[in-house]
Amino acid sequence: MSLIDHRFRLPVTTLLLALSLTGLAWGQDESATEVAAAEAAAAEFVEVDAEPEPAVVSKKAAWVVAVDTWFGEQLVGPLATLFFYDFGTGVPFVVAWLLVAGVFLTLRLMFINIRGFWHALRLTRGDYDDPADVGEVSHFQALATALSATVGLGNIGGVAVAIGIGGPGAAFWIFVVGFLGMSTKFAECTLGQLYRTTDSDGHTLGGPMRYLKAGLAEMRLGWLGIFLSTLFAILCIGASFGGGNAYQVSQSLSAIKTDVVFLQSYPWVYGLVMALAVGVVIIGGIQSIGRVASKIVPLMCFAYFAAALWILFQNVSALPDALALIVSSAFEPYAPLAGGAMAVLVMGIQRAVFSNEAGVGSAAIAHSAAKTNEPVSEGIVALLEPFIDTMVVCMVTALVLVVSGTYNPHIQDVDSPDRFAFVETHTPETVVASVLGSVDPDQPIETQVDAARARLAHMVEHKEGAGMTLVAFRSSGFHWFGYILFAAVVLFAFSTCISWSYYGERCWVGLFGTRSSVLYKLLFVSFTFLGSIVTATNILEFSDLMILGMSLPNLLGVFLLSGVVKRALDAYWRKYRCGSLERIL
Repeated sequence: MSLIDHRFRLPVTTLLLALSLTGLAWGQDESATEVAAAEAAAAEFVEVDAEPEPAVVSKKAAWVVAVDTWFGEQLVGPLATLFFYDFGTGVPFVVAWLLVAGVFLTLRLMFINIRGFWHALRLTRGDYDDPADVGEVSHFQALATALSATVGLGNIGGVAVAIGIGGPGAAFWIFVVGFLGMSTKFAECTLGQLYRTTDSDGHTLGGPMRYLKAGLAEMRLGWLGIFLSTLFAILCIGASFGGGNAYQVSQSLSAIKTDVVFLQSYPWVYGLVMALAVGVVIIGGIQSIGRVASKIVPLMCFAYFAAALWILFQNVSALPDALALIVSSAFEPYAPLAGGAMAVLVMGIQRAVFSNEAGVGSAAIAHSAAKTNEPVSEGIVALLEPFIDTMVVCMVTALVLVVSGTYNPHIQDVDSPDRFAFVETHTPETVVASVLGSVDPDQPIETQVDAARARLAHMVEHKEGAGMTLVAFRSSGFHWFGYILFAAVVLFAFSTCISWSYYGERCWVGLFGTRSSVLYKLLFVSFTFLGSIVTATNILEFSDLMILGMSLPNLLGVFLLSGVVKRALDAYWRKYRCGSLERIL
């Protein structure tokens, strides 16, 4: 039973949001000009003259700056120290944890990512669907819901950030992790189906918070299962607020505000619109989310792919060199990134996991609601997610960035925030445009740097990946391609938000009960708004912490329960070979 009658949920939510946001916006001060703190510590500036062009100055109110500062210093900083400790190896433990899990499960399950691929396509197509099966959504709707949570700004903005900072070689490791992640995704989604149950309202409860508790209890490790499931639920709720919500709004805003100048001074307006739109959909629960996602995902993938493939077709002669550069750079140190080739690998793994979520357990929540009497079949459907999300969408984005030269190959020492190359002067106002890097001793100092390169370096510095991809799309010569990306970015962000709201809500209900779900939804739409006023850097770091942190309890449980998955898979293939599978499904 909900705290608020279903007839009044939307009006009450809208009213509360309107009142709170009106109060926040009341004292907005337009006099504050955004100047990065790092630029104040610049060791070297070179003034250059540029062609006159309208200056765009982003203005933020004092309360916006205060919220952003607190978010970075009091929340992100301490959590980063805890979650990304590397024991002196240079590789954060959580990153190594994910890579080892992918290799282990691929070998333990005898390359299910290859063996189950064509069967997964048949299952998704509905060849075995039975409306009488237990569950709430079809195979395709479960896949679309999970894909709408993974195919998002991580594919557009995350890949651009990885290549902008780690170089083209990061794309190679994104591809490798996507391949290994297919096995990881299969294992966790199969477990989600094996141990699912229903709550008092008849809604499915599944995912890591279920199989960690129930599965480990069967192994006489109930105390560990309770601890891990609780930890996972807390981290998942945090991830739903961050990477699945605020980050999506932040990255989509960074892309569209370049053309919608109004949003540079009033970014909160975009956050308010997104919050209201998300709130309307998530009130309907998983069935509403599944219906919306199953329509949005194919549409936005087609539009994004059509534009991206056209750009690649225009540059088809450059594709062999681009692919060779991606592969060769994966094993070489990239000048702007400290740590050598290992740092490139770490960057690729971080962005790949953030994109496809293999190993973090989130997709198991959506797939546990699928209508099927055979848990392994849903696990096989789920392995398509990393393939589509990472091995296809992310790689297409990476190739567009590389062939267009948009990954900012002209800078060095990106992670040295006290070094900058120039200050560029525009009329009628002065705008500080920082290019990260030190002077190359073998090259003369440039006295004229175009504004486009300055803006690109600014995007790399502030991790505004969606803006970088926008530059790449417009490099095709068709300026209107940017508007296709605008639409894709907003739809990607919206669909990811509504899907992650379901993940977070299931974990919230698991901790606090069904009656408290309305409170979670109010908090969720509040973070949707927050994503429009907190800097992309802080949001990305917080999102990494929460999403990658989910893999710690989840993969420990998957490791311990891998024998259960292996036995279920072997039994499934025996049924398939003897022809009894169609009757079961």
